[in-house]
Amino acid sequence: MRIPAALSLLLLTSALPALPQAPPKTPIVWVLSTGGTIAGQGATSTSLTEYKGGVLTGADLVKAVPEIPLIAEVKVEQIANVGSANITITHWLTLANRINQIFETEPTTAGVVITHGTNTMEETAYFLNLTVKHDRPVVLVGSMRPATAISADGPLNLLNAVRTAASPEARGKGVLLILNDEINAARDVTKTNTLRVETFRSPDLGYLGFVDGDKLSFYRSPTRRHTTQSEFDVTGLKQLPSVEILYSYVQPNPILIEALLTSGVKGIVMAGTGAGLVSTIEKDAIAKAKGTVIVRSSRTGSGRVPAREEYDSLGMIAADNLNPQKARILLMLALTKTTDPKEIRRIFDEY
Repeated sequence: MRIPAALSLLLLTSALPALPQAPPKTPIVWVLSTGGTIAGQGATSTSLTEYKGGVLTGADLVKAVPEIPLIAEVKVEQIANVGSANITITHWLTLANRINQIFETEPTTAGVVITHGTNTMEETAYFLNLTVKHDRPVVLVGSMRPATAISADGPLNLLNAVRTAASPEARGKGVLLILNDEINAARDVTKTNTLRVETFRSPDLGYLGFVDGDKLSFYRSPTRRHTTQSEFDVTGLKQLPSVEILYSYVQPNPILIEALLTSGVKGIVMAGTGAGLVSTIEKDAIAKAKGTVIVRSSRTGSGRVPAREEYDSLGMIAADNLNPQKARILLMLALTKTTDPKEIRRIFDEY
């Protein structure tokens, strides 16, 4: 019996061994390292509070997590190696410009991870949220325990950050902050505890999602302007306008406000009581301000600061639900564009 040619070919090919398949290409993720506890070392494995941050390099951190190459091809660059208390505006400008350069010149890059100390991480994250001009993920990550500690949290945090930066699902959500398997938006998040690994919270609006063993799960997206919708451009800037923060309390000394006003600062953020209230003592000192923009935030840690006529009449601007340190960042960037109080009010309403 003659076998049809087509059937013969089918039988022949089915008998051949399967050709090896090329492994799927992993996405490219940049890790920009700045130091912090995640790169810290202590004298012993139980040195959880006595240790030096910013000892290990970014390359050391990546090498210590052998699972990372299974997720992404990682390129590491050392931007700084300091504790986050020593992060400066120069570091911010360097990071923003470098990230924008990476995304502009390397279209195959999936995302960027920044290793950072936790104490000022939320500030760096919010600055980048307003100055990175691309929708690909930028993820800040750190740890609450040094790399030498028992149960160090840095390695898993870093792995989760790389997973997130490599994920298409993380696009368009602004700059993210990841610790303890939790994904927070840069605008909303703040450090709430000095030592616990669950320190980062978004008090008013909650997490964006979680990084679990099986997948990333996002439940919401930020709605305020960020990244690709931001009007701020720091290209070529070497410094930002000077803005300081003053904390309100019972019977404050007006000399602090007066000293700042005469020092030539461009802006002051008042960490007011309750919904951004300040005392008569402070209002009298603020009434003398000429050419200095004053923003009202709150020392409470959560909640909105709404506009209020008695403060609006003094030219003070409500920070909405930005905490004092983030209100300072937005005001610095606003002052690179305008000193018009109406325009700055518009900026605080939109960002």
